[in-house]
Amino acid sequence: MSQPSQQPNFDVRGAVDLSSLNRPTAPPPGAPGGAPEAGGYVVDVTEESFPQLVQDSTQYPVVVLLWIPTDQANAQLGTELGAIAEEFAGRFLLGRVDAQTYPQIAAAFQVESVPTVVAIVGGQPVPLFQGAAAGDQVRAVLEQVLQIAEGNGVTGRAPAQGGAPAAEAAEAPAPEPELPPLHQEAYDAIERDDFDAAVAAYEKAIKQDPRDHLATAGLAQVGLLRRTRDLDLQATRDAAASRPTDLQAQLDVADLDVLGGKIEDAFGRLLDLLPGSSAEDKETLRRRLVDYFEILGPADPRVGKARQLLAINLY
Repeated sequence: MSQPSQQPNFDVRGAVDLSSLNRPTAPPPGAPGGAPEAGGYVVDVTEESFPQLVQDSTQYPVVVLLWIPTDQANAQLGTELGAIAEEFAGRFLLGRVDAQTYPQIAAAFQVESVPTVVAIVGGQPVPLFQGAAAGDQVRAVLEQVLQIAEGNGVTGRAPAQGGAPAAEAAEAPAPEPELPPLHQEAYDAIERDDFDAAVAAYEKAIKQDPRDHLATAGLAQVGLLRRTRDLDLQATRDAAASRPTDLQAQLDVADLDVLGGKIEDAFGRLLDLLPGSSAEDKETLRRRLVDYFEILGPADPRVGKARQLLAINLY
């Protein structure tokens, strides 16, 4: 599977002024009524530990919460994310960054308001969402992060950290729920690099239940993996740059961008091609964008915006 080829490129110069926030306050982490202390699968990030956090993202997914711990809305999201991190038991590590104490890190992610949540997969930032979100929405976004990580070969588990985790680190993590038989069949096929068998399993699952959205998303993801399996990143980008009107070359780059977590780049590239395209090419672009929407899921805020732009450009 392809992995991001670029090294981390965070620009930590300058600072972001977040001092204008004037909202209800909360006690500091660990105090009654505040967010929990770091521990388990939650770490507090400093300027010194930030480079290591980026490096660790090549082994397992990292989710970064940029927050002000004593702001009430921030503390609520921090509590929610911390509970989910413990629930996922190392499938990702949650790193919390106090944006007022470490404005250089906030500047590295180009953050101007908090709370903001960003993933790092294979050393590359993947913007997720800003502001508060319901627990089920947060879980849906995090599941998509794990899919992106798996597609890039980042499949390790984060080690439990020191401190006071929500669940004792000594306890064995709860077993992951069993997949439906056809989903398991597809997953096993992907593991042995048999994409045809994975497609057949997902298609059978969809035939049995057309409302099986996970199977639909899985089918789209397998299509992405199959299309990009033999693509060389640099050669593909060079081809797209030299042939800007070559639809297939642009589709190939968009696929690699999605696989690498550069979602906005992929969406922008294909949406920019729609005006002036033939009816046949518009349909090809529409189908590819719909595939991306299925992979990311409806909870991803980037999907809603791209759907609107797609509708505008189609009609």
